[in-house]
Amino acid sequence: VCFIPGGLDCSISFVSHVLGKVCIHGRQKEILSILVPRLADLTKSDCIWQRICWRLVECVPDRWMEAVVLGFVQRAPGADTLSRLLGNLVVKNKKAQFVVTQKVLLLQYCHTTAVLQNLLGYLSLDSLRRALLIKVLQELLETWGSSSAVKHSPPEQQQYISKAILICLSHLKEPDIESCRQELLTSMMEGVKCHLDSNLPQIRRLGMIVAESISSKINTDGPVLKFQYEEDDEARELKSLLVQTPPFCIGSSLPDDDRNEKADAALPLVLESNKKSHTAAPVMPDEELDAELDSDDDLIPYDMSEDKELKTKAPVYIRDCIEVLTGSEDVDKWEATVKALETLVQKNPAATREVSVELAKILLHLEEKTCIEGFVELRQRAQVAVLTTDPIPVAKYLTSQFYSLNYSLRQRMDILDVLVLAAQELSYPKSHGKTKHSGAQKPCIQLLPGSDSSKDWRRIVDERIKSKTRRFATGQSQVELASGPNEFNSVAGHFFFPLIQHFDRPLTTFDLLGEDYFVLGRLVHTLAILMYLAVNTVAVTVMGKALLEFVWALRFHTDSYVRQGLLSCISSVLLSVPMERLLEDMTEELLETQSWLGDVVEKDPDGDCRRLALQNLLLMENLKKKLKTVPS
Repeated sequence: VCFIPGGLDCSISFVSHVLGKVCIHGRQKEILSILVPRLADLTKSDCIWQRICWRLVECVPDRWMEAVVLGFVQRAPGADTLSRLLGNLVVKNKKAQFVVTQKVLLLQYCHTTAVLQNLLGYLSLDSLRRALLIKVLQELLETWGSSSAVKHSPPEQQQYISKAILICLSHLKEPDIESCRQELLTSMMEGVKCHLDSNLPQIRRLGMIVAESISSKINTDGPVLKFQYEEDDEARELKSLLVQTPPFCIGSSLPDDDRNEKADAALPLVLESNKKSHTAAPVMPDEELDAELDSDDDLIPYDMSEDKELKTKAPVYIRDCIEVLTGSEDVDKWEATVKALETLVQKNPAATREVSVELAKILLHLEEKTCIEGFVELRQRAQVAVLTTDPIPVAKYLTSQFYSLNYSLRQRMDILDVLVLAAQELSYPKSHGKTKHSGAQKPCIQLLPGSDSSKDWRRIVDERIKSKTRRFATGQSQVELASGPNEFNSVAGHFFFPLIQHFDRPLTTFDLLGEDYFVLGRLVHTLAILMYLAVNTVAVTVMGKALLEFVWALRFHTDSYVRQGLLSCISSVLLSVPMERLLEDMTEELLETQSWLGDVVEKDPDGDCRRLALQNLLLMENLKKKLKTVPS
């Protein structure tokens, strides 16, 4: 640092040009890691150095301003330090204002939480810059509440914007909230609707957390929004951003001796308060206590250690179960019937086939009369048992009801879950008699209410790809699995084709291509799983061709969950349909699909969609290699 004697004026624009050029040419980290800490120390108590630092960044040319400002923001130890280093640069320089208020917050999402806290804290520390903080919050909320942004931007960017909103809210003061209370309320209502409509659990939870935070800020005295969601580390981190962390701790700055003295002085006060609390409690004489207990001494309690709870006997016949489920007022008997129905159906297949459709109808509309633990799972297992016992008529009934009127979305998704679980049970061989337990396990599809079933589907596809990969290495020999006929072979079409027929016909209360795209996503994933389970069946080629046409019609859907399901359908077709049938019967469809997959890999905003598309392209490449190795 050079000193200028005699109070002479000087220009540091040359130094600003050098700093800007060094930063723009990739040496930002090297120079600012030394310069920023040094300037932070010099500007702590010297206002002259503050003015020099302000002039240093103000004189940087606009073409290099972004690299310099971003470097200062990233390496400043806190918002107060950044305020001393930059001053009111964002108010004076339009380029710096664009970088700070637009580019870093809305166009990028690669920066850390500490950078966001530095940046937004810097805007809040001066009255001239607080107007920019309010403007930034409004623009962030506008993006957060845009349905188009929620559908097309990746989850990482939406989490980044949510963090920025929460940090902005933490810096708002009461006058700021009063001036924009109505705008905050409007943005909150629009944004939470867009997020709750999303198929992705992560996006829904982000919307809940941000809406709760906005509600707590604008309604300090009245009722606030409260949602139910899983409290994990990510949720706790987001909520912690709403509370400002002080730049330094007052207690830590005290010398050790002073803190010990304060602790020693506080100790007698605590002991004295404890003594007062003990002496304030009234003490009853022993005679009064005995007099109160005398009245109960003559009552001898009954011995109930060997008592057993009376259990209601469940019905023995299927028709009796139907009567209990439809008309019985005996709650205990109804509960026993629900618990025993699955086992009863499995033990009496002939009797079940006589009333299978009627029983499926009753179970589909069955509502919980009492609080039974695991009621949804018990009902679902009973439905699966009925469907596997009499597949064709029950499958026809359920698939026809999926597109019928006067059903809730929950019931339609229950139908899809039951079809998938029954197809899985039918497609795997059943063990007869005593078999040895093998270490290998069949893939399991678990469908829970509100869960993302695509995760289990992707695991199954990965296992299938792994089984088809040749590895030239020795290892443990595989345990021979149980074998048997595929019972799904003769009924696969009854599960699959009715679901794929009427997806584009809107009903009064049900529109798959409109606002009910969450159910469309579940339908697409269900079709992918059914296609996978239909491997080696007679109808697999026709199913694959129909599924490719279905995917082609929906390939540009705006929802990422639906697109993930469509890409899973492509995987299931490539894995299930024989290679010869693919190349002879679906050549044109495969070429069109390959071109579309290339576009997805390059342009799709969702990371899972890009990964699935790349996986499908690799599968196609493997098919080409196998075709070349087959002798003509």
